[in-house]
This record gives sequence, structure tokens and C-alpha cells, in this order.
Amino acid sequence: MTIKIYNTLSRKKEDFETLEPKKASMYVCGPTVYDKAHVGHAMSVLVFDIIRRYLEYRGYEVLHAMNYTDVDDKIIQRAIIEEIDPFDLAERYIQEFREHLDDLNILPATVYPRATQEIDHIIEMVQGLIEKGHAYESEGDVYFFVSSDDDYGKLSGRKLEDMQSGFRIDVDDRKETPMDFALWKSSKPGEPSWESPWGQGRPGWHIECSAMSYYHLGEQIDIHGGGNDLVFPHHENEIAQTESLTGKPFARYWVHNGMMQLRGAAMSKSTGNLVTIEEFLAQHDADILRMMVLNSSYRSPLKFSDETVGHAKKALDRLRSALRPATPGAAGEMPETLEAQITATRQGVEESMADDINTAGALGYLFELVRAINYARDDGTAPDALAEAQRLILEYTGIMGLKLDHTGVDGRSGTGEAAPFVDLLIELRAELRNQKLWELTDKVRDSLAELGVVLEDGKEGTTWRWG
Repeated sequence: MTIKIYNTLSRKKEDFETLEPKKASMYVCGPTVYDKAHVGHAMSVLVFDIIRRYLEYRGYEVLHAMNYTDVDDKIIQRAIIEEIDPFDLAERYIQEFREHLDDLNILPATVYPRATQEIDHIIEMVQGLIEKGHAYESEGDVYFFVSSDDDYGKLSGRKLEDMQSGFRIDVDDRKETPMDFALWKSSKPGEPSWESPWGQGRPGWHIECSAMSYYHLGEQIDIHGGGNDLVFPHHENEIAQTESLTGKPFARYWVHNGMMQLRGAAMSKSTGNLVTIEEFLAQHDADILRMMVLNSSYRSPLKFSDETVGHAKKALDRLRSALRPATPGAAGEMPETLEAQITATRQGVEESMADDINTAGALGYLFELVRAINYARDDGTAPDALAEAQRLILEYTGIMGLKLDHTGVDGRSGTGEAAPFVDLLIELRAELRNQKLWELTDKVRDSLAELGVVLEDGKEGTTWRWG
């Protein structure tokens, strides 16, 4: 089944064809590390983790790079405020972000390049652009000559003449034209700097990603990803400088995720309109945030609210309900309706995921399978007859990065160290019920509920699951 993916450059879905068969190179713009990361940053890494997992499921070997911008005006300004070394500040937030990646079950990237570790490569790229007539030095700074790129604006759909006449740009006498952007910045007193052919300085933001992608993944890559707030100017400028140097198309597919929104605006560290990843994980299961992303289109804005968090939690509970064991003593065979739903789910999930990673559509088929499993369980279907459908739930949610099989949902199967103790309390509660000690019975149930254990009483006894 052919994979189709939306390409921002062409503004349409395209068949996914990589530069090398069954190998996919993917560069994703990472954070500028000057403060705590928020759930909007998490949304982006989750989107590309899901894309990567799906490509690997389809047999691709994925070479994945995600960078850290660890030298930047914002880092320098925050370091001055905190009176610490800017490199120490950046290192603190890099390590914190890496811990969050583990918490969120993000597959490790193949490489995590940092701007400060790529200075030689950046200087080499800047020199190459000067030699080709696409860049020029001015008073220790180096600028990209935008007018030298005939198709500048092709990613964002903006025309250079409109930008130069319609956009308000600060006048800078060092630039030949107002739209030119910095490749190399001369250093100011007290700032981090490196020696270069143009004097002490540091790289501009856009050249960092071009250099890191070039030297870690090659002149051309399959996927370049990031938030849609990066389309202009960051990714537009990356295309201009990289293709001006190599003379080749930079990325085959430009893939952008929508923004996480809070109180009607995009989350942003600069405005303070955010919920940090740390704050979210202190209150919620990491799978809830992943489910929020899965339950929407990755290209659309995602509203963060109590309602969407609650909706994601309920969706997780529905999936986990399918993993509950069969009723003790059940011996019924797999009903035809469940068998048919297994077939429909396989086809539906495969078609949805191949259609621009439509995870919301794929989940719809999984929820239909959940319903069929739960009906079959209630009708007395045996454990073995439920197993195939339950394995399918775990297979597809695993591709999406959910950890349903690690949450202890199947209490009676003995997963988790708590299972024997919960079973013991359920036996005690049953005895209390026989003695009609209802107050103590309710106390056991309520105490377990506080620990996240949900009891379900049925004809054949009491089963439990993690809520």
C-alpha cells in the first residue's frame, strides 16, 4: 500500500518515495534551549516520533536527526539574568528536555547535533556561499543575498517583491537589501564567539540547521520537519542557502505540524502562554498527551484545555478496556462479528495510516474493535478467542507509541507487582460482602479507586483494571 504524505512545498499529498529504497532520512528542528520546554514542543516531537514509528513499521530504516540550538540571543539574555555561563544554561535545559523525551516514550534520534559543536561545518558552508556569489561580508557580519535566489519564497508562497515592499523591516546599512539575512554575526563584548575568516563571531540561526542537516544526513534528505511556525522565515531561508550551495533540491518532503494552542493563541515561551511538559507530567500519564496528538490531524492546531485532556483520557480508558481478561470460566468461541471486525480494523488502520498518517482515522477503527471485544467478553467468549483481537490492539497502539501493555490494565494476568495485593483485597471485599458489612466493603472499593484501581462486579465475580 503506497504511503501518501502532505508536502508543504507542493501543497498536496504525494506518494512517498525516498532517495534510497527503504531508507528515509529525516531532519526535525529541535528546541532553542533557554527555558523549560512546553507541551507545544512535546507535540512536535510526538508527531515526528509517530511518523518515524510508522515508517519503521513499513520497513524503512530511518536516519533521524534532531538538533539543539544552544547558542542564541535568548540564551545569552537569560544567562545574563541568571548570572551563569550561557553554555551551562543550555546544557541544563538540554538534559531536562532529554529526560522529557524518555518520559514521553520518544524513540532516540540517530543523532542530536548542537550548533556549538558544528562551528567548523557552519563556517565552511558560509564560505561556500560567498564563493558562489550568494553571500557577502559586511563589517564582520556575513549575509545571504536573497535576490541571488531566483525561487526564494517557494515554500511559503511569498513573493520577494511583495515582501520587500509590504513588510516592515528594520533598516540596516550593513545589508545590501532589506530581506538579506545573517549567516554569521560579529560578536559583542561578553558574548560566546568563535574565530572565523570574518573575525570573532557566532552563527546565524538559519545556517545552523542547514549545516547540521548537510553534514549529518547529506546534501539531500527525504523529510524536513518542524512546526508550521517555522515555514517562514526559518525553513524558507534553509532552502535558499542549502540549494544555493548544492544546486540540488534540499528535502523531498517538507512536513509541518500544527501549533498547540492555549487560551486562543499558540503556546510560546516568549509570551509565557504555556504549560510546561514538567507541569503536565506531574498531573497526567504521558500517554494522555500522545493520545491528544493521535486523536487529531497532525497538521491542524491542537487546543489544550481540560476538555481535550479529559477526552484523551477517556479514549485511553476505552482502549485499555479491550485488554481486560475474559470472564472467569468463559469458554465461548470467537463470534463472527468479532472476526469480521478484526479484518475490517486491519484494513481500516492500514489505509488510514498510509493516508498522510491519519491517526485519528486509525483510532476510529480501533475503537470499533474495542466495542466488538467488549461485547464478545460480555457474551462469554473464552480468553484464547479474545487474544487475537487484543494482540491487534497492542500491535497498532504500539506503532503509535502508546504503552497500553505496560500500564497494568490486565490485573488478573499478573502484570505489575501490585496485582497479587489487589487480588487479595478483592477476596477480602467479597468476604465482607458475604457478611453484609457494606460500609467496609465500600471502604475497600473507594480506597482502591484512590490508587487508580477500578472494580467491576459481574455475574461471575469481580474483575479489576487500572483506571
